[in-house]
Amino acid sequence: MDAPHIARRLALALQRHAGLHGSVEDLRRLTGGATKTTWSFDLLTADGRRPMILQQMPTTTASASESASAGIAAPKLDAAEDARVMIAARAHGVPAPAVLAVLDVHDGLERGYVTERVEGETLGRKLVSDPAYAGARRAMAAQAGTILAAIHSMPVAELPFLQRLSPARELEVYAGLLARTGFSHPALEYAVQWVRKNLPVDWPDALVHSDFRTGNLIVGSEGIRCVLDWEIARVGDPMQDLGVLGMRTWRFGGAGEAGGFGAREDLYAAYERASGRPVDPLRVRFWEAFSNLKWAIGCVRRGLSVRADGSPASLELCAVGRRMEEPLWDFFQLIEA
Repeated sequence: MDAPHIARRLALALQRHAGLHGSVEDLRRLTGGATKTTWSFDLLTADGRRPMILQQMPTTTASASESASAGIAAPKLDAAEDARVMIAARAHGVPAPAVLAVLDVHDGLERGYVTERVEGETLGRKLVSDPAYAGARRAMAAQAGTILAAIHSMPVAELPFLQRLSPARELEVYAGLLARTGFSHPALEYAVQWVRKNLPVDWPDALVHSDFRTGNLIVGSEGIRCVLDWEIARVGDPMQDLGVLGMRTWRFGGAGEAGGFGAREDLYAAYERASGRPVDPLRVRFWEAFSNLKWAIGCVRRGLSVRADGSPASLELCAVGRRMEEPLWDFFQLIEA
């Protein structure tokens, strides 16, 4: 479907779902996103120009194994569920995208939703090194702690479609995926055994974003403006989000242990102030280590991806496969600490 056709259908959908009358202008597809197609556009109405985002998703939700091949151990939320989580998050004071319309089959577009567009930067390397964001970096660790506390206090009963995923279940999925590749590596095998021996046995259930990291945050000069990519939210251990944010992979070369932009101490202190609950550093370390193992397995699966004729899927995926050793190195650094 070409851009003019999408623009016409999008204008009709916004009129139908949100009562917004206007023409769609400057529709352009954005780069990035493994499973969603993202378009930026403006809706020109009688009241002025409104910046918006269209996100389209595949019609079918990925299976557990397909999702895990992309670094995820649970089926992704469908478009309507994803939108419901963001709506609930905003109602709870979390800076999530403002959903304007959820598309359906009658709109003649793929499943998806329209949100307001938030201006700002998402590129990780720029956020952790560009002098223009020096002020933002000083504030972001505390902001992240406060935002995560708000996410973890959201009432999950309002979102009954969310899956509950235990650490043991996630390990079962990833260990199975690794076994099915036929790829053998002593460091990977040791890491799987370490995670199995150190699984948390008790944690408070909470809504967990699961991918809260640099690259999924829209940032301005004042700091974090919006939290993106909610499609793998689940009910689980809240310390998982703190662990993912600490991964070296997602620091993009930045010095700060919290996302490359700030200090763990500032992140933890803000989280404890806002949540009234203490951070468990050992569980955070477990999740950071486990997240590195999951990313290493994701690299292996990408590197071994093939076309129908058995040839490598792409040079880019082969290059990602070679990066398996980076998260493994980080894993061993963490467990030796």
